[in-house]
Formats: sequence, C-alpha cells, structure tokens
Amino acid sequence: MAQLTEFRREIDSIHDKAIRAQREAGHVKWIEQGKQQAKAAKTQKPLDAQLDGLSLNGETLPSGDSIEIDAANAVKYLLSDQPPLDSIGRYIEDCIRLARGECIASIGAGSEYFVSESLSFEQALVILRQLKNACNTVDCGLGVLYQRVSDDEKDAFVKIILRRVPSSPELFKEVRLAVCGNVDAGKSTLLGILSRGGLDDGRGRMRVNLFRHKHEIESGRTSSVGLEIMGFDHEGNEVQSAQKHSWDEICKKSSKIVSFIDLAGHERYLKTTIFGMTGTQPDYAALIVGANAGLIGMSKEHLAISLALDVPVFICVTKIDMAPPNVLEQTLKQLTKILKSPGCRKTPVFVRSKEEAAEISTTFVKDKVAPIFLISSVTGIGIPQLKTFLNVIPPASAGPDLIEQPLEFMINDVYSVPYAGTVVNGIVNTGSIRPNDTVMVGPDSLGNFITTAVKSMQRKRANVNVAEAGQSVALALKRVRRNNVRKGQVVIAKTEPPPKASWRFVGNILILYHSTTIKQSYQAMAHIGSVRQTVKVVGLDSGNGLLRTGDRASVVFEFVKGPEYIKEGMQLLFREGRTKGLGVISKVQMLLPYVHPHRLFTVTLKTKMLSDDNKERITKAVEVAKVAAHWGWVPFVIYVGFVKANPKPSLIKLFSPLA
Repeated sequence: MAQLTEFRREIDSIHDKAIRAQREAGHVKWIEQGKQQAKAAKTQKPLDAQLDGLSLNGETLPSGDSIEIDAANAVKYLLSDQPPLDSIGRYIEDCIRLARGECIASIGAGSEYFVSESLSFEQALVILRQLKNACNTVDCGLGVLYQRVSDDEKDAFVKIILRRVPSSPELFKEVRLAVCGNVDAGKSTLLGILSRGGLDDGRGRMRVNLFRHKHEIESGRTSSVGLEIMGFDHEGNEVQSAQKHSWDEICKKSSKIVSFIDLAGHERYLKTTIFGMTGTQPDYAALIVGANAGLIGMSKEHLAISLALDVPVFICVTKIDMAPPNVLEQTLKQLTKILKSPGCRKTPVFVRSKEEAAEISTTFVKDKVAPIFLISSVTGIGIPQLKTFLNVIPPASAGPDLIEQPLEFMINDVYSVPYAGTVVNGIVNTGSIRPNDTVMVGPDSLGNFITTAVKSMQRKRANVNVAEAGQSVALALKRVRRNNVRKGQVVIAKTEPPPKASWRFVGNILILYHSTTIKQSYQAMAHIGSVRQTVKVVGLDSGNGLLRTGDRASVVFEFVKGPEYIKEGMQLLFREGRTKGLGVISKVQMLLPYVHPHRLFTVTLKTKMLSDDNKERITKAVEVAKVAAHWGWVPFVIYVGFVKANPKPSLIKLFSPLA
C-alpha cells in the first residue's frame, strides 16, 4: 500500500512538471506572437491607450444644426472643427437598427458606413474620438476590434463594432451556440474557461462547474444538456461575474449574451444530444475535436446532424499542447479532407489572429467557410481569437413579420419551483408574450389544450416584462400541475375554436443510412423541434414499397404514443440505431376524424337497420361512450349488422359530438 501511494505521488509530480512546462512554453509562444503583431503595427498600443481614455460620460462637443448624414459625408463632418454630433448619432442609430442591434464598421479605405480615402493614424484617432462622443447622444457603444497602421503612420485602418446599450434586461441580443463533439474532446472544459474565466489544470478542474448530476462529476462525462452563458458589453468587452452563478449580474451589464448548450458526446446519450440540437434551435454549432484523437466516434455523427439541420458549424481543435506534432498534422489533414468532401462542401480556414476572427465571423455562413481554431485549455493558446469570434458573430433576431404573428412557444423543459409553481422553459417561435397573458397549453394525450395564464417570466434568471420571437424564456404558469405539462408541448395564444393536434403527417424525406430496407410498419424515433416521439410508417409512395440508403420519398408517419402540435414546413429528423433520415413535413393530418387504435373504445349495437326508431338505444350507447371518454378513452361506435343503407342525417347529427 505504501509503495502504491509513493507511486501515485511520483506520477502526480511528473504530471505537475509537465503542466508547468506546457504553460511556460505557451507563455513564451504568446509573447513571440505579441512581438510579431507589435512589429506589424507599431502604433497599436498608442491607439488603444487613446481609446481607453475616451469615456462615454466624457465632455460632449457642441453640435451644429440638424443635417442629413450618410456614408458619403460622415467622415467629412467627423473631421470638421464643430461636428454635428446629434446628426451623427442619429446616423449611427440608423446603422445599428438596420443591422438589428449591432453594426460592424471600419474606418479607412474600403469602408461601407464611413466612406473615405486612405486616412492617417491621427485622422483615424480624431474620427474615433468624435464617434465616441456621438454614441453618447444615442446610448450606443463603440469598441475597437483590431487596427492596422503603416510604419509612417500615413495609412490606418480600424475595425470597430457599434452596439446599442440595452435599457432593460429583456433587450439584450442572444446567440445560441450548441457545443458538440466526441466524448473526452474537451467540450465542458472549454466552456468552463469561456464562461468562468481562467485556465484548466489539465485534470478537468474547469469542467466540474458545468456538471448537473453526481454521476457526471464521478465519470467526467456529460449526460444531460448543460447551459452556460458569456456576456459582452456595449464596447465589446467580456463581462465577468463576481460570483459563481450570477447570471442576472452578467445580463445587467451585457448588451450581447452567448448561450452555450453543452451537449453529451457519448454514443449512449445520442438521443439527448439530438434533442439539444433540434429543441433549443441553436444559431451556430461548435464542433470540438481533440487534437490527440482526431475526428472519430460521435464527432462525425454530430457534424452530420448539424449539416442536416442547416446549422452553421465552426471547429475548435483542442488539446494542441499535448498532441505530438505529427499527430496534430494528421488530425488537421483528416479534418480538412472531411470538410472538403461532397457531403460537407465547406472551405476550411485556420483562424490564427483576432483580425482573422473578426473578419470571418460575419461572412463564414454565406461563403460556406468552416473556421478552425487551434486551442489549448491549459496554456490559453487560441482563446483570445475564439472570444473575438464569439463577440462579433451576428446575434439571433427575428424579423418584424414573426413578432407580429400569433404566439407560439415550444416547451423544452418543465420544472416545479417552490412558491412559483409549474415553470416551463423554451423558445418563442412567433409572436410575443407578457405576464398575465391568457394562453393555452397542450396537446395532452387526447389532443386537448388547457387554458391558463402567465404568472411571471425570466430570461437568464432575470425577471423581464416581455419576450419576443427568437428569444429563450422561462414562464411560470397559473393553476397548472407539473404532471400535466411535458416536453414537446406548446404554449399558444388563446383562440376560438381551440387548435387541433395531429396523429399523422406526411414528410418528404431522404434516407441517409439504413443497413437493409424500410417498409410499412417500420418504427423510428422522430425529432421535430422539441417534439421527440416514436413514429410508425403507415404509407409510402415508393414504387416497390421499400426505401434504401439514398432514396427520397413521401412517407406517411403516425405517432405511436399521442398526438402532437406540428405544422407544415417543420424539419424532421428520425433515427433508429444507425438508421438516419431527414426531411420536411409537407402535410399535417389533424386529430379528427381519425381515431388512434390504441385509444379505442367500442360500443356494439345489435341492430339490423339504423333508423330513427333506434334513437333511444343509440342515445344510450352515446352515454356509455361519454363515460369512457371521461376515463381517457376515445369513444368510437361500431354498428353491427349495418346493411347497405347509409345512416340518416338525424343519426349523423346525433353522433356529431363524438367526432
């Protein structure tokens, strides 16, 4: 036993020495990179020093008469002796509004919002000073992303970010980022560094703060969908919380929030991972790849799911400090080959500086580019570039057309909170919602909706008074039991008549992979938004009635357990083992008049003919069916001995309440 203890101490000592050596090597490399950047832009430090001295609360210069400012004359007025700050401020506000909350602009040759010829370093500094003062008039912030200055200081180029200062917590912009990758790739560790600050010790110190369950801490593997946030203020600076879980403090100081969705990497939890990708509706996906292992295991699965759901992907190659050079090179070659393959059709671009991160963040989606960051959670290499990238990527914002539509809120999770009651968490798809609004929640097992009201609302643990389309929010509902609400249900505006749920739907699908063939009665797990339920194939338009890998077809699906609220145009992803398929819902069949066989209650009438004389007996059967419906069974009447004659209109009217 003593020898074993001594051996463990020796191993710990060797490990600590290796970690110190890696940190020292990373620090030296970081210093060398800083020297190279300083050599390329000699005046970078004076510019930063000048901008740090400019405060939003500083003295505002006198403004001239109200004039029309546009991109062509903005620089001329900014360089004048008495710039019209009020007019310039209104122009900045218009630019931010058109860009939906934040605007990426540049000062120098080739600028879009401030058109000019080449500017000297002194002129660029004057423009930045006046822009700072103009931003003060409209409650906006200005931050410098990067700058390039020539050796003679006669040519300067500055990239800036203009961002609105939110007046209340519900006005901040949010970016939802799904973090996926194979098990042991370093996902939770990287999120711990981004959300809590600091560096890892090489043994998972940072990932412990993200785990939700005891078995996750013991095994070191994420098995549930974890949530963390990272904030940036109106000047683009990172917002750090003084306490461990003070989300409300981060939201109060931030103009932009990056919500990290930590997904499980083990194959055992693939069902939970797919639900996190479909139910939380991420704007981007970060694929974490270990440099020492490469793109193996579930990494390819997660990449395929992201591409199938049309979620923009960027890559983070972690553990570069511990991977040998030849292994790292092999990993990067494999990653580049897969991204260029016909299935992905992405152009891999390695991001090695803040300048590259700021430039590629706004264009990588439309240019079909896959940014790749080389990161070490122990030495900190690549972390600043990744933070700059997250600061600049466009936030999720819904257009006015979605906000003006009726309310539709998808439930992703349900809680029972003391003194608050039943709380549902999810995303507002369309419309807006406020406290005390009357809403409907459903569908239940029979396809019905219950009427309730919103007691209170929170975004990122901060109380808010309104939530609009595209925002994630938690709602406390009045007079609703916890066991009456489940994942996959919706909260919608109260309507007359109430909405109807669906048992069946038609989907235009593509079979990505199946070992044999798919035919009628085949069952698989379907993911439609936050809906997650087993479906059964009840019909397909294939010529021979079979589907194989690569086939496209229009298939009729049926929910096995209960009806769901779905709409045409929603994305469909289904899987069963290694079988995978995706598609779009083209048609929805409502609950009625179709009755699912699992919820069937039969009443037999021993009559040979249906006539008005049998009304008394039929009415009795209706009452029996209503009692059955009270206990959760769908009433359905079967007529025995029905001859060729059709039922009379009076009988149809009698049975219409059972429809």
